Amino acid sequence: MTSQSAATLRSRYVEQAASDLEENRRRQQELAEKITALKQEEALLADILNLAERYEGFADASRLPEQLQDEPVVAKAKRAAAGATSRRTAPVKTAPAGTSAKAGAKGKSRQPLLGDLLADMLGKYDEPRLAKELRDELLEKHPDRNPTPQVVRNTLESLVAKGRIRRHKQQRSVMYTLVK
Repeated sequence: MTSQSAATLRSRYVEQAASDLEENRRRQQELAEKITALKQEEALLADILNLAERYEGFADASRLPEQLQDEPVVAKAKRAAAGATSRRTAPVKTAPAGTSAKAGAKGKSRQPLLGDLLADMLGKYDEPRLAKELRDELLEKHPDRNPTPQVVRNTLESLVAKGRIRRHKQQRSVMYTLVK
């Protein structure tokens, strides 16, 4: 074997090793990204299970956490989307199952549910009330809460579906009374 053929052979080995090393590093990066995505998915699923355990005792839909919030659904979706993009770049730390959600719930003081507030307000009147009147009274008595008119109507309709309140239609107006 001549020195020139040995040099050619050596350069081929070096090129192949460099190419293999580059491919190896690319695959490692792909796997690291997949692991990060799987850890995020794991954290999300753990949070879902924790929430399911927390709200397991609530039989009716009016007691679900979405109705505890005064924030419109669109704003929640935008905030969740922004949080999802920032999570992709930040390292994910997961807490042991059952710790984070319960700890957060103990630290917060719970507000009464919107459906319960509306039912209590309806109980004070003998005559049917408009959703607008109920919302205005709610804003007056609970300035910290600011549900949209649509949220109030949806909550009232949810209470109608559960049989807790009754709907009355007078021409184009819809009014509500508490079922006694």
